[in-house]
Amino acid sequence: MSNVLGRGEKIFQVIIHIILLLLAVCAIAPIWILVTGSITSEQELILDGYSFFPKSLSLDAYIYLFRKASDILRAYGITLFITIVGTAGSLIITPMLAYPLSRKDFSGKTVIAFLVFFTMLFNGGIVPSYIMWTQIFHLKNTIWSLILPSLLMNGFNVILMKNYFAQNIPVEIIEACKIDGAGEFRIFFKMILPLSLPIMATVGLFVGIAYWNDWTNGLYYVTDTELFSLQNLLNRILQDVQFLSSSSEISAAGGSMEMPSVGIRMAISVVGILPIMVLYPFFQKYFVKGIAIGAVKG
Repeated sequence: MSNVLGRGEKIFQVIIHIILLLLAVCAIAPIWILVTGSITSEQELILDGYSFFPKSLSLDAYIYLFRKASDILRAYGITLFITIVGTAGSLIITPMLAYPLSRKDFSGKTVIAFLVFFTMLFNGGIVPSYIMWTQIFHLKNTIWSLILPSLLMNGFNVILMKNYFAQNIPVEIIEACKIDGAGEFRIFFKMILPLSLPIMATVGLFVGIAYWNDWTNGLYYVTDTELFSLQNLLNRILQDVQFLSSSSEISAAGGSMEMPSVGIRMAISVVGILPIMVLYPFFQKYFVKGIAIGAVKG
C-alpha cells in the first residue's frame, strides 16, 4: 500500500512540476520577446515581426535612447527618490492606521474601517483631485506632486495589513508589554513592527512598484521637464519617436528607416522594468508569506 501511495505522490509531483514549468514559460516568454525585440533590427521587426531568436541584431534603439543619457539618468534619480520616500512614508502611515483597526478595544474602528473601505469603491474623480492638489496644496511642478497624490495611502493595503495584525499578533504579547509598563507607541514600534516584516515587505513591494511605474501624477501635475520621472520621460521620448517617424520631411529624406520606431518601444520597456526585475527576487520570500497571511479574512 505504501509503494502505491509513494508512486501516486511521485506522479502528482511530476504533474505539478510540469504545470509550474508551463506557467513559468508563459511568464518568461513575454519578457524574452521584449528583450529580443529591443535588440532586433528595425527592418526585421517591420518585415517579420517579433521572434524568440532574431536573425539580425541591432542596438540602434538603445543608441537612440542613450543619446538622451543625461535626461534618463536625471529621471532615474527622480524616480528612485520618489519611490524610496513614497514607500517609506507609506510604510509609516499605513501600519499606524491598520494597527488600531486590528485592536478589538479600539472603539472607533468600525467607522474608520468603513471610511477606508469606502475609498476603495468611490473617489471624487480627476478634476476635484487636480483642483485640490494644485490650488489648495499648491503642489504643481514640485517633487511632492509625484509622491503625495493617490499612492501614499491605499485602502487595500490598510485592510491587508489590518488582517495580518489581527491574525498574527497575539493579544497576550500586547498585554504583557503593558504589564511591563510599555506605552502604545513603544509597543507598536518595538514589538508590532518587528513581528510584521512579511506584510511590511509585501506592502512595500506593492507601493514601490506603484511609484516606480506611476506616470499619471507626472501627467497631471508636472509640466517642468526637469521634474519628469522615468515613466514620463520615456513616454515623452516615445511620442517624439512616433512624431519623427510620421514626419513627411523625415520620410522624404529616407530617415524613417533609420529611426528605430518599433524597437525603441521594446527598449523603453526594458529600461523601465529592469530595476524591478533585479530587486524582486530579494523580496519574493516575504512577499509570498505576507500576501498569503494578510489576505486571510480578519
